[in-house]
Amino acid sequence: MGNGMNKVVDGLYLGNIRDAESRESLSKNGITHILSVYNNAKPVFEDMTYLCIHAADASSQNLLAGVSRSTTMVVAYLMTVTHYNRDECLSAVKAVRTFVGPNDGFQRQLLEYQTTQVSEYRTWLRSSFRPSPFKDEEQVGALLSQYTEQHESQRRGADRRRADRDGRVSALPADSAGPKGSS
Repeated sequence: MGNGMNKVVDGLYLGNIRDAESRESLSKNGITHILSVYNNAKPVFEDMTYLCIHAADASSQNLLAGVSRSTTMVVAYLMTVTHYNRDECLSAVKAVRTFVGPNDGFQRQLLEYQTTQVSEYRTWLRSSFRPSPFKDEEQVGALLSQYTEQHESQRRGADRRRADRDGRVSALPADSAGPKGSS
């Protein structure tokens, strides 16, 4: 998976390990702070600010590709700073990075976070900090609309292909329909 990092909302990008280690990609997107969550996570560039969380994962392929763990972190962040739930936040992320998909364990953790802690963290953020200058709520809403449009377009395309296929299979010449009322 190497299509580069994707902007999710203003100031928040999702990418893979190669993106986090690419000076060009980081500079191009104006990135100054990096959250790295994987086994042996460590700062790469001295002029960047890092939060490195060491975490082992049995499925390192998806981990390093920005598919599962990093997506889970972004979804949890979006759930915390907006009123949207797990499924909505994941759909918003999929609007810009279609191949993401937290593994089942991370999905369960996100659901548990949603049902037991997210409202507490939302309250804490709002009472402890000034209102955010970011427009995460509106941008996630726009991403959800984009995601819905993408899926509707895909569905219409699939319906058209199915109708074309079915039309070719069932279209028989008029005279091959069998005998017509003679006896």
